[in-house]
Amino acid sequence: MSKVLMKGNEAMALAAIKAGVEAFYGYPITPQNELPEYMSKHMAEHDRVFVQSESEVAAINMVYGAAGAGARVMTSSSSPGIALKQEGISYIAGAELPAVIINVMRGGPGLGGIQPSQGDYKQITRGGGNGDYYLYSLAPESLQEAVDLIKEAFDIADYFRNPVMIAVDGLIGQMMEPVDFDHPVPKWDLPPKTWAADGNRKNGREKNIINSLYLDPAVLEQHNLKLKAKYDEMKRDHQRYEMINMESADIVIVAFGSTARIARTAVEILADNGIRCGIIRPIAIFPFPTNAFDEIPDHVKDILVVEMNTGQMVDDVRLADKCRRNIHFYGRVGGIVPEAEEIVEQVMTIVGGDN
Repeated sequence: MSKVLMKGNEAMALAAIKAGVEAFYGYPITPQNELPEYMSKHMAEHDRVFVQSESEVAAINMVYGAAGAGARVMTSSSSPGIALKQEGISYIAGAELPAVIINVMRGGPGLGGIQPSQGDYKQITRGGGNGDYYLYSLAPESLQEAVDLIKEAFDIADYFRNPVMIAVDGLIGQMMEPVDFDHPVPKWDLPPKTWAADGNRKNGREKNIINSLYLDPAVLEQHNLKLKAKYDEMKRDHQRYEMINMESADIVIVAFGSTARIARTAVEILADNGIRCGIIRPIAIFPFPTNAFDEIPDHVKDILVVEMNTGQMVDDVRLADKCRRNIHFYGRVGGIVPEAEEIVEQVMTIVGGDN
């Protein structure tokens, strides 16, 4: 298996094509523009659909329609564009339709800037639209992991009949790394899409209707409880995380995405200074990896949460840790990426070392 040097956005687009995506609907926004640009050229080569819609709102509603017809479908955008898609994402989740959504995050709030950020964490993990719904949300730390997770994401979406969010920041979207597109990923056991509104009425199958409107409160309640059971299954059986250097750790960093890569370097520097530091890296940010916190050694008294925002993951860490340890936070915002030496300084201050 050989590796190919590619830019992040283009590699993620190719990963989706290799995963069998049949239709892409999107609208330009920095820093994800290379992704739809790549799709505009290469989807046609595979006899698949590419549409640059008139807006983000139009794009997500096109996703709704294609997903309802049973197609493997995706969209991509960056933070303000994802915000515009929230109503449609809520419809898609409410109608129990599979779709993959890539968010190449940039700084905010508002239009903010075009530099990397992790400021969409709460929007992604809480469901940014109306009602009780969640997205299965994956946060890769490298381009190889992004490619692997995108290839698997379509199966996850089909399995749960639910949108899947791939949450990367502008750093991953814009950087270049070698990628192995033949790297194996898990295959999910998927039933046929007998629910799809695809016009197939063979063998006496009844007409399918795709809908998220339930005017009878009792019916809507049962629908919400059905959705909740699905999200509870995600939380119970499908947490994803990595434990790094945890066995001998005296302090633990919690970080996801690009920030986790930087934290790895910080851990190496700390080890050279005699400080044993571990990392919990959430790979799925919903469901949040609560189980990981039960694996932290009892002697660890401090957790440092590091993010490219003002502390959006801190509440999830507090809940997962169940008030067993002191929770600290360090973050950079505005598109500034934290450096390993900054994290080292924070850890050394917490443990009482020299700055």
